[in-house]
Amino acid sequence: MASLAPLMNQPHAAFRANLSLQRCRRLSLCSLLPPSSFSFSCSRPFSSSATSRIFTVAPNLLFRCFVLSRFYPVSGGESIFKAGNLRSSHHQLVRHATATAAEIQVDQVPTSEKTSKGRVYHETYGCQMNINDMEIVLSIMKNAGYEEIVSDPENAELIFINTCAIRDNAEQKVWQRLNYFWFLKREWKSNVATGRSQSKHPPKIVVLGCMAERLKDKILDADKMVDVVCGPDAYRDLPRLLEAVDYGQKGINTLLSLEETYADISPVRIASNSVTAFVSIMRGCDNMCSFCIVPFTRGRERSRPVESIIREVGELWQQGVKEVMLLGQNVNSYNDASGVQDVVPGSNWQLSEGFSSMCKVKTMGLRFSDLLDQLSTEFPEMRFRYTSPHPKDFPDDLLFIMRERYNICKSIHLPAQTGSTSVLERMRRGYTREAYLDLVHKIRDIIPDVGISSDFICDP
Repeated sequence: MASLAPLMNQPHAAFRANLSLQRCRRLSLCSLLPPSSFSFSCSRPFSSSATSRIFTVAPNLLFRCFVLSRFYPVSGGESIFKAGNLRSSHHQLVRHATATAAEIQVDQVPTSEKTSKGRVYHETYGCQMNINDMEIVLSIMKNAGYEEIVSDPENAELIFINTCAIRDNAEQKVWQRLNYFWFLKREWKSNVATGRSQSKHPPKIVVLGCMAERLKDKILDADKMVDVVCGPDAYRDLPRLLEAVDYGQKGINTLLSLEETYADISPVRIASNSVTAFVSIMRGCDNMCSFCIVPFTRGRERSRPVESIIREVGELWQQGVKEVMLLGQNVNSYNDASGVQDVVPGSNWQLSEGFSSMCKVKTMGLRFSDLLDQLSTEFPEMRFRYTSPHPKDFPDDLLFIMRERYNICKSIHLPAQTGSTSVLERMRRGYTREAYLDLVHKIRDIIPDVGISSDFICDP
């Protein structure tokens, strides 16, 4: 019976049980029921001669807890059933009855009997990580019953907007879109009447990503236009947050995690026919550059296990994907320590020559070069790129792997941010102008045909 608890605690759970009852039996479901009430229905009347019956338990109505006791036949083939007690004339018999096992067989309700909870519309602003996060969200919502994705917000019952907090221009676009979505929600009846909207009920508006993490409940309080605010590490909680809104509660979760990588979730690809795809291999940032908000909106660095990445890339290969972009806030800081034991903290963690790190590595596991080695060997016909790296994490073995493997693209994005050593120091970047240029020369010496791009922050 304890194994039924996870099923019974689902908000829209339904199951069918085949009960084989012998003599006088008593089956209590009180301890399994969630706070919401349940209804009980029987496919056909009980009788004393029946050895098995099918019943269905579904949420809402009638009983919060009940006891199935022996069923006594009465005229017309009906049975006596009461919540908690039988008729007083049978109390002594039930009290002294010896219970035996009741065999319970649980079957999931057929997919054809499931009803969709609504259609989903989504928009994404910002970096490639946000695009990959949106694919993770779509997978979570699909498992929660939101399977249909539409291309127009006017046709959706659930609107997601995945946000960026790095650039002000992206935030301004988000506020503009939120105002339009609020109009669809506020004027839903008139929009349906005029044919502008085809949604079945006023849409719920959900803000995701870095802007949600930065502003938190300020977004919820902005003219009440938003229903749910969810940070990058809380996407698994989205179904619960949406249900909480139905009961008049605030739908917000912006807690950051030290462990969440969504490694067990297979993303729903937005561009299903594309030959390229994004795969997130790590999340967060430990560098604490003075100009950057990422550590405060994405949390600390944590890496996915190598096995989960190989599994996801294998699934993409089966779907016809030919090129994978490996993603991370500091993708080449990848460090899978999930299978490492008895290692001296930070031992042998090599940085680029002349570079320093603001955060020391606690335990060294498989590094980015190890991951590229395994991926390029396991999938020799697939091409691999990566973004966005930090200049401090380009040890020689990574450069040699890139040179030796033909399916690792000879392209490196090397953010400099500025060409002034004094400004780099105030930025807390951990290197000088000279160290950066020396790294560029080393990369070109080891990989002669490499393409190098960069980022610079300039005064307006």
